[in-house]
Amino acid sequence: MQIPNGLEVERHRAAITRVELSRPVRLAIESGIITTETTIFDYGCGIGGDVQRLKSSGYNCEGWDPYYFPNIEVRSADIVNLSYIINVIEDPVERDRALAHAWELTGQVLIVAAQILVNDLRGVLAYGDGILTKRNTFQKYYQQGELKEYIDRVLTVEAIPIGLGVFLVFRDAAQAESFRAARLYTRMSTPRVQIESKRFEDYQVQLAPLMNFVSQRGRIPIKSELDSEAELNQEFGSLRRAFQIVLTATDEAEWDAIAYQRSLDLQVYLALAHFGKGRNIKHLSLAIRADIKAFFGSYDEACEVADRLLFKIGEPGIIKQACRHSHIGKLLPMALYVHISALNQIDPKLRLYEGCASRNIGGTEDANIIKFHTEKPCISYLYYPDFDTVAHPTLQWAILIDLRDLSLKFRDYSEQDNPPILHRKETFVSENYPLYAKFTKLTKSEEKAGLFSETKTIGNLRGWEQRLAACGVQIKNHRVIRN
Repeated sequence: MQIPNGLEVERHRAAITRVELSRPVRLAIESGIITTETTIFDYGCGIGGDVQRLKSSGYNCEGWDPYYFPNIEVRSADIVNLSYIINVIEDPVERDRALAHAWELTGQVLIVAAQILVNDLRGVLAYGDGILTKRNTFQKYYQQGELKEYIDRVLTVEAIPIGLGVFLVFRDAAQAESFRAARLYTRMSTPRVQIESKRFEDYQVQLAPLMNFVSQRGRIPIKSELDSEAELNQEFGSLRRAFQIVLTATDEAEWDAIAYQRSLDLQVYLALAHFGKGRNIKHLSLAIRADIKAFFGSYDEACEVADRLLFKIGEPGIIKQACRHSHIGKLLPMALYVHISALNQIDPKLRLYEGCASRNIGGTEDANIIKFHTEKPCISYLYYPDFDTVAHPTLQWAILIDLRDLSLKFRDYSEQDNPPILHRKETFVSENYPLYAKFTKLTKSEEKAGLFSETKTIGNLRGWEQRLAACGVQIKNHRVIRN
């Protein structure tokens, strides 16, 4: 199984935008696990909604359910989906058996999903190791870490979270590590042609795959990594010489920046590996090994660099200091707020710190603002719908992760009539964000209109609306308009 690149993931994601799939299946597609090339079996498919929607979108999918489709053959597949099954099985032995059987059917990746407890359950009737719902049915709610430990114990393989209550279990350890690493890659653009070069122009089409590869990995391909290797070797003598032609037409500093960013990505990946079953070079793909050799010289040296980064974030006050000196993000007295698009551009110490939290929940999903608390070891993920299109979006929900025990707290703001609101959106993103100039222009207009001369009450929707009325203006399409 090859881990797809970002473009392939976007293509698969676009293929399902017209259908409504369950969250675990949607996350698996967005992660590049489910593709039109894989076979899928939904083990315990219920009424078969996911099966029918996947089939209608061109995916090779079948499903079985003991109640709705008992006569369908239970079969092996590349991807097996076991979503929201183990949390409704009362008998722990039967629960283990269902998980183990699904794993036996799995050729490449098993998807396991269950209900997660993000807040305290009060006033419910305990039943076995779960509860009885209002419909008098059994339901077991897991803590995120508890669910991972359960899967790891039963299958003796380390599960990888891709969302709250959604985990992937890989058959091949090298593929699992490639998947982990790919989720930490910073997507970089291929440097543009800036200098006229006749030799480059003559071979630009042939050199394009090499340029794309170096843009993704920050290094020259090793043997057999590039499909057009033989052609380029015949023409130029080696891939390195071929890339020298690329450098005659592009800025070498941009390629160096890509290589540096990839080395930072690897540091964060290797440091986070400490929190699993430990690092083992045998579990790394040849591509990752080649990355390590290119950027660090040896695996041991790469691990030493990653360890220094990991130990650094454990020093008292280091995260607060990193937040104070961050060139990206909105800094307030108690926290630094950063847009998700800028995560890979901030201080590597903050990236690793955030990775300690997101590694537990498997990603931020819809969250678009990350809050680094400076006075306590916590990180919050905030969701502001329509961040790009609404001038001052309101907070819909927030998840706080306490890094001391990895506990979760969820808070829903969607029904509140006075939710928190965002201002100065350009401060949350980097200067290369597509709408940075538009956000900046709005902020300057709002400052000129006097909207920020009183800041105590404008942090929530009602206070902001009152401030707009007091200044005699309204906001339309990121523009300040006088009433």
